[in-house]
Amino acid sequence: MNYPKIGIRPTIDGRWGGVRESLEKQTMNMAYSAARLLEENLVYPDGTPVKCIISDSTIGGGLEAAKCAEKFSKEGVCATLTVTPCWCYGSETMDMDPLTVKAVWGFNGTERPGAVYLAAVMAAHAQKGLPAFSIYGKDVQDLEDTEIPEDVQEKILRFGRCAIAVGLMKNRAYVNLGSVSMGIMGSFCDPAFLQKYFGIRAEWVDLTEILRRIDKGIYDHKEYDKALAWIRENCKEGYDPNPEDVRHSKEEKAKEWEFIAKMTLIVKDIFYGNPVLDEMGFHEEAMGRNAILGGFQGQRMWTDWLPNGDFTEAILNSSFDWNGKKEPTILATENDTLNGMAMLFGKLLTGTASVFADVRTYWSPEAVERVTGRKPEGLAQNGFIHLINSGAAALDGAGLARDEAGKALIKQWWKITDEDIKNLTAATDWCPANLGYFRGGGFSSHFKTQNEMPVTLIRINLVQGVGPVLQIAEGHTVTLDDETHRILDERTDRTWPTTWFVPRLGTKGFEDVYSVMANWGANHGAFSYGHIGKDLITLASMLRIPVSLHNVDDRDIYRPHSFAAFGTKDLEGADYRACQAYGPLYK
Repeated sequence: MNYPKIGIRPTIDGRWGGVRESLEKQTMNMAYSAARLLEENLVYPDGTPVKCIISDSTIGGGLEAAKCAEKFSKEGVCATLTVTPCWCYGSETMDMDPLTVKAVWGFNGTERPGAVYLAAVMAAHAQKGLPAFSIYGKDVQDLEDTEIPEDVQEKILRFGRCAIAVGLMKNRAYVNLGSVSMGIMGSFCDPAFLQKYFGIRAEWVDLTEILRRIDKGIYDHKEYDKALAWIRENCKEGYDPNPEDVRHSKEEKAKEWEFIAKMTLIVKDIFYGNPVLDEMGFHEEAMGRNAILGGFQGQRMWTDWLPNGDFTEAILNSSFDWNGKKEPTILATENDTLNGMAMLFGKLLTGTASVFADVRTYWSPEAVERVTGRKPEGLAQNGFIHLINSGAAALDGAGLARDEAGKALIKQWWKITDEDIKNLTAATDWCPANLGYFRGGGFSSHFKTQNEMPVTLIRINLVQGVGPVLQIAEGHTVTLDDETHRILDERTDRTWPTTWFVPRLGTKGFEDVYSVMANWGANHGAFSYGHIGKDLITLASMLRIPVSLHNVDDRDIYRPHSFAAFGTKDLEGADYRACQAYGPLYK
């Protein structure tokens, strides 16, 4: 895979003849320490440790800055961290590349004015329109202290985690399988939006390409046999919602599974390519589309005639398949590009599967009691939101993977065990498609989230006159007693996967659960494991996307230093003004 790197820039006082020489060791040690911190704590989406590149020398002026920039351009550096314990010449030593994400760590020590340089270079960044993140420890350190304080570590790691996500998206592709689903505006893929904000190329593949490859046998036949055998052994059929006189026969369903297995392999090949196809003589098809994500239109032109994409979407988005554990592929239901990007954010920041969902229903405590005769308790006592996808969601969403202590979670995919796969597979059945919605048949993944877990609900929206905005709701999945779950779940489509979600309340816009549902910007959202709102806010600021709704504490908000110049009392308003002033990262 592509491994964008973080470049470490050790800057120094350029005065030779005693000053510079005395600072060389300390400055380079800061660079080594920062690189070690990043490489030991951050990983790429395949589990490989993040890679850092250090300048060949300290940077005391423009010539050394240029040499460093040349090296970094050859090494695929997407972000730079400038480190220094001392005064340096700001405009001469700073990173001037408009396409790298930037941070500066100034050592907080009294012997040398690292803080003075940090303030000066932040002013230079602001004046030149090159936003940078400021890193400065709260406590004064001794000159010989080589430890990185916890507050500095937190900022360096958050910067690195989000900057790597920016680098991973650049020069990759969003692959539209089909086009617009049922008039959903998120399905109207805007190529300018993807290119300007993420550096992502939009590509379209007509759905007839799947049929062509099935008809011509353009797929790995050995893997097809393996996939179909796994499906027959592990994918048990669930409740059939169709009247008996219109249900598909056992033979028809078997044919649908054969079609679906082939379609799943083909979608993966379209995204990533496959050397087996090259051996078969299909050289163009073997190359793939350089995808980092995509979406499947499905409804209605496809699903009125052919098996739906629910299995394909669910298993590709999951952390495993017939080959065992594997990196999740982001494939958005109904080709909702904007929700696909939200899913991608979650995956890149956590290394875990993202779960696509309809933000379907707000259940007030009063409504729950009226319908079920029971009052919700615990985390659910103030009401909850029903997250339910129209038949496809990553199986990780069942919440049955566990860590060494037995805690339920959605795991980073490389940590998935055979036991996790067994439990998640067993918790999922595959319900024959409701033929009123999906006339061509198919099978929907059906499970319920069975444990309470911290998650973050995410959505990107496009707003005329504003551009993209990000919504974030940290909260928890909740479990209901079996009877309450059954009654509420069966009021909608009982063949689809369900998660009950409660946002964390107590901040503006999060006065109650209803307010979150009422202010959500679209019919879809994606949730990822953990409370990652602060990382999402930092990532959004790098991409110049304002955050319109969140429940992250103001103390945890970390944006480029120059954003403060747009106001400090109203952080949300300052965010909008800064993003508008700077414009998208790739313009």
